[in-house]
Amino acid sequence: MLNYKGYIGEAVYDDEIGMLSGKIINAKAIGTFYGKTVNEIEMEFRKTIDYYLDLCNRKNVEPEKPFSGRFNLRVPPELHRKIYLASNEEGKTINTWIQEKLQSILAPSIAAHS
Repeated sequence: MLNYKGYIGEAVYDDEIGMLSGKIINAKAIGTFYGKTVNEIEMEFRKTIDYYLDLCNRKNVEPEKPFSGRFNLRVPPELHRKIYLASNEEGKTINTWIQEKLQSILAPSIAAHS
């Protein structure tokens, strides 16, 4: 994992092009980057982020913020009560319970896209 200015990237070897190919995984607006070595891919990752932020600044556009790991979810009161009861029954906080449920639902989908 690569981390720079809050943006996270990952890189894999692409045997079709004979290079490392990277992508930003916590922001949709930023493109891909490439390198032949680990040092080069790290440098290209940083250049990609800096270029994106500079471009947004020059165009006076707010850059896309990296995913923070937080989001608000509004549910009907009755569902809130059910979530509370289910999480309490398992001895977990609502936050932990929901994280585990989401992870179990998404795990097959995430594995399919890896």
